[in-house]
Amino acid sequence: MSMPVADETQAPAASRICVVGAGAIGGWLAARLALAGESVSVLARGDTLQALHQRGLELRSQGERHVVPVRAAETPEALGPQDIVLLTVKAPALPALAPRLAPLLHPGTWVLSAANGLPWWYFLAEGRSCAGLRLRSVDPEGRLEAALPLPQVLGLSVFAACHCPAPGVVQHDSGGRLLLGEPAGGDSPRVQALAQRLQGAGLDAQVSEDIRRDIWLKLLGNACFNPVSLLTGAHTDDMIDTPELHALFVRMMDELLGIGGRIGLALDIEPARRIAQARALGPIKTSMLQDFEAGRPVEIGAILGAVLQCAAAVAMPVPALATIHGLARLRAQSSGVAA
Repeated sequence: MSMPVADETQAPAASRICVVGAGAIGGWLAARLALAGESVSVLARGDTLQALHQRGLELRSQGERHVVPVRAAETPEALGPQDIVLLTVKAPALPALAPRLAPLLHPGTWVLSAANGLPWWYFLAEGRSCAGLRLRSVDPEGRLEAALPLPQVLGLSVFAACHCPAPGVVQHDSGGRLLLGEPAGGDSPRVQALAQRLQGAGLDAQVSEDIRRDIWLKLLGNACFNPVSLLTGAHTDDMIDTPELHALFVRMMDELLGIGGRIGLALDIEPARRIAQARALGPIKTSMLQDFEAGRPVEIGAILGAVLQCAAAVAMPVPALATIHGLARLRAQSSGVAA
C-alpha cells in the first residue's frame, strides 16, 4: 500500500523554489535553476549570505562563469511559502533545522533532501520491508518526521561533484545526474512533473521507479570511500590503488549488498564493478574529507550509523562496516569535529 501524496500533482506554472543551504550542491542547483529563469530563493547565512547579497551567486562549470542574482535570506519567515523546497544542507544539520522550516511550507509543497546517506523517511512508507523503522542516527528525536509530512516528501539522489572555493562561489567539477522518486516506490504525476521541470532547466533529472534502491546503490560508494578517506586523508584513486584498502572496500560492499538484500532491495552490481566505476573518475576528494578538513560536522551517522541500524534490524553481522564506523567516529571526535 502506497502512502498518499500531496494534493498537487503538477507544479504551478510559476513555482516558487527554495534551496535551503547555499553550499556546493545547493549553490549549483540554485544557479542552474536561476539561469533557466526559475523563481529561486536561497536560505543561507554568514559569509555566504553576505556574498549573495553583494555579488550574487557565481557558478563555474566547464570553463564558463555565470553570476546570477538570487533572493537570499537568513530566515524562512523572510522568504515565505514555497512550492518546492530543496534541502541541500548536510545530514547532521537537518534535525535542528527542520522545525524552523514551517514558514516555507503549504499543504502542496514538495520537499526533497539531497543529503548523503539514508534519509529519515527511508522506512516510513507502508508496504516496504522494515516499514516503520525510525533511523535514530539520522533523526534522533523524530524532528524531521514531525516537521516534514511524508505525503509531501519526494526522494532525491544527487550524482554531482562540486565545491565552494569561496562563499557564494560554486565550482562544478563533474557529474550532474539527479534521480527522483516516490518514497513508497513506483511512478507518480508529481515525480514526472518535477523531473520535466528540472530537465527544462538543463538538469539531467530522471525518474526512479525504486528510489530506495538507487539511494542504497549510491551508498555503496559513500559508506566505503567517505569514512576511509577521513581516516587516511587520501583521494579515491589512491585508496583504490592500495591493495589492502581495495580488499577492505570489497568486504564492506559485500556487507552492504547483504543488508540490502535482506531489506528487500534488488541489487545487481558486484563490488569489483562498483569500485572500478569509482576508480575511473580519477582523483576525487570525498565530501566527508572536505568537511573534516574544514572542521564541519561529518555525515557518519547518516552514511554508516544508519547502515548499522539496518544491519541490526535484520540480524546481520557487519564487522568491516562496524569497525570503520567506530574508527571514523573516533577520528572525528578526537579532532573536535562533530560526527
